[in-house]
Amino acid sequence: MSQRAYLMLVALLAGAPVAQAQETTRTGLIDGRVRSGPTQQPIEGASIRVGGTDIAAVTGADGRFTLRVPVGVVRLEVRAIGFAPIVRSDVVVSVGKPTTVVIELQPRVVQLATVDVAPSYFEPTRESPVSTQRFTAEEIRRTPGVQEDVIRAVSVLPGVGVTTAGRNDLVVRGGAPFENLFVVDNIEVPNLNHFGTQGSTGGPVSLIPIEFVKDAALSAGGFGVRYGDRTSSVTTISLREGNRARRATTLNLSATGLGAIVEGPLPNDGSLLVSARRSYLDFVFNAVGFPFIPAYTDVTLKAVQRPSARDELSFLFVGARDRITFKNNDADDRFENSSVLGSSQDQYIAGATWKRLLHNGVLTTTLGRTWSRFDAAQRDSSNPPQQVFGAQSTEGETSLRTDLTLQLSARTELSAGLVAKYAGALDYDITLPGALRVDQNGVPRSLRVDTSFTAFRQAGYVQSSVQLTDRLRLTLGVRGDWYQFLRNEIRIAPRGALAWSVDDVNTFTLAGGQYYQAPQPIWLVGDPENRQTLQPLRADQVVAGWQRLLRPDLKLQVETYGKRYSDYPARAFRRRAVLQPSGFDDVTNDIPYGLEPLVAQGTGSVRGAEVLLQKRLSDVPVYGLISASYNRTRFRGLDGSTSIGSFDSPMVFNGLLGWRPNARWEFSGRVRAAAGLPTTPFLETGQRDFTRYNDGERLPPFFALDLRIDRRFVFRRSQLVTYIDVQNATARKNVSQIAWDARRRAPVPNESIGLLPSIGINWEF
Repeated sequence: MSQRAYLMLVALLAGAPVAQAQETTRTGLIDGRVRSGPTQQPIEGASIRVGGTDIAAVTGADGRFTLRVPVGVVRLEVRAIGFAPIVRSDVVVSVGKPTTVVIELQPRVVQLATVDVAPSYFEPTRESPVSTQRFTAEEIRRTPGVQEDVIRAVSVLPGVGVTTAGRNDLVVRGGAPFENLFVVDNIEVPNLNHFGTQGSTGGPVSLIPIEFVKDAALSAGGFGVRYGDRTSSVTTISLREGNRARRATTLNLSATGLGAIVEGPLPNDGSLLVSARRSYLDFVFNAVGFPFIPAYTDVTLKAVQRPSARDELSFLFVGARDRITFKNNDADDRFENSSVLGSSQDQYIAGATWKRLLHNGVLTTTLGRTWSRFDAAQRDSSNPPQQVFGAQSTEGETSLRTDLTLQLSARTELSAGLVAKYAGALDYDITLPGALRVDQNGVPRSLRVDTSFTAFRQAGYVQSSVQLTDRLRLTLGVRGDWYQFLRNEIRIAPRGALAWSVDDVNTFTLAGGQYYQAPQPIWLVGDPENRQTLQPLRADQVVAGWQRLLRPDLKLQVETYGKRYSDYPARAFRRRAVLQPSGFDDVTNDIPYGLEPLVAQGTGSVRGAEVLLQKRLSDVPVYGLISASYNRTRFRGLDGSTSIGSFDSPMVFNGLLGWRPNARWEFSGRVRAAAGLPTTPFLETGQRDFTRYNDGERLPPFFALDLRIDRRFVFRRSQLVTYIDVQNATARKNVSQIAWDARRRAPVPNESIGLLPSIGINWEF
């Protein structure tokens, strides 16, 4: 299809002009840097042009540039000799504060002097050439229905599902949420959510404000040896710096809370970025009449210093306080609260990173600390309510990692690293009565734990990427992990990837390897024998794919994959089941947090296929994606029988479409659909029948339509960005699970609340 015909078709469908007009004469400042992706070296002489205009700049010796451009959302076309050209779309320019942009270019071996290669809107990923998608902060912010949540935004990608619409428990290619790794500015974070589920990675709201995010990338499989201790996926979140030009402030009203952000310059070419937020969920829940009231606050800070041209120091701190209270005014309130597991938490993430630019590479060292204190309890419906379950625990870990990347030649790249993690005091005080912990014979097995222990682990990796020919790139690596707290177990994991660019638009990829993950710390206290019977679970993976650039701003991607599990934690009290927890909402439904005898004898398999069609915002003012996934997940427990996986959703579909007719207005919508998850039926006693594990009727299919309208207002010295977001616009009451109703003595569906409108305001000045 020709460019002219393509533009005319979009104009007819959208009823809009084919070009995106900037409808304001006010301007803002872009303060940017261009550097090499592998080595982080500044690129001198790179040209940057604002798409659709004559505004341009060239980087200096330090790789920096500045541009004065019209206020709105622009795209930057970036070119440099020896590197693949790219287009960075969705660069938001405000009159209220300078925009900080960091652009990384990937080396290009093939140099065609007589051919002008069109820049791509999809930045190449060299470390993981398969199953990796990247979102900018603006793409995350404007996605309908995600509430500006960086974790929830990646759920639109192929191969990713969620357990319930109101949580961030990501299910990636059939794996449980605890199999996902989250990395924030080189710090591995156990759980990145408020009210996060202990021993897993999910929760209702992300800790990171969207205003801090530079970009986020999800690798759904086949990732390299740099990351380990997870078997399903890696999500890396890079946080932006504060602007270096002047102090600026942003006030934010979102779907869940209020916040304020202050940023500005520091000495030594540095910057400071600080945020404070408080939810208003407690006011909303009170007004609606819910008997349980959640509330959270958080503070985020990032500071950067550059004492020399080759050294960069950065510091990150994220602190959060989560509280849930219960109103037990009458019997109905007490009955409803009796099925809710309340969990109050305090947590923080802290880290200091030193980045040193070498002659042909970069050395990065990060000292990190994560800490969480959990206070979980559930009470019955008596007056006053009596506690039936209590768990107070603290989990903290200090990590030190060093990563080295060297560009040995134009065709060869070498990376290596060492990681050490020490959990100095894992403290647990847990009371679980026998009625909530019944073995396979129906005998109550109560649990009382008051203990603490330490956990030390180390890892090392080495990886080499070689451009074998002008079109063929091979990546091979090996990773070794030592688990001192698991009887000094050692695991060696080889991995590899191959990318074949048939031409400038078609690429075939193949990746595979072994992946290991340690049991969650709380599982080790579920039974005195668990430290002897559990070991790192293993997943062997292979991923094959094809990608075609239909246009520089439009790509089609198809992937197929297979994953085989072994040494998976199997449940001795539920001999047909393996341990695949998500968010625990009610301890009367099942044994919580893996507090039971577990044996590393479970096996499983996942196979599936995915299709992604993605359109980036360009001179055609339409963006969006369509993703469809098929997967089949099966596991085998201690009794030798095969069961459907807890997160087996054979079909998942996501559709996202947005239209930006001008610099002021934006309209978008998202459709989500998925086959229902499997269920385990109940016995007449109200207990689940685990002899029919995941053999009950599936939940009804999930469907939701989310709609959003954004409007920008530009004033003399400030900018106001507002939006209306309507989640589940069809008001469909999706069913998240089947629970036992003690009053009716029958199973009942837990339904969503239906249509959920919200507004948001960002005032930048």
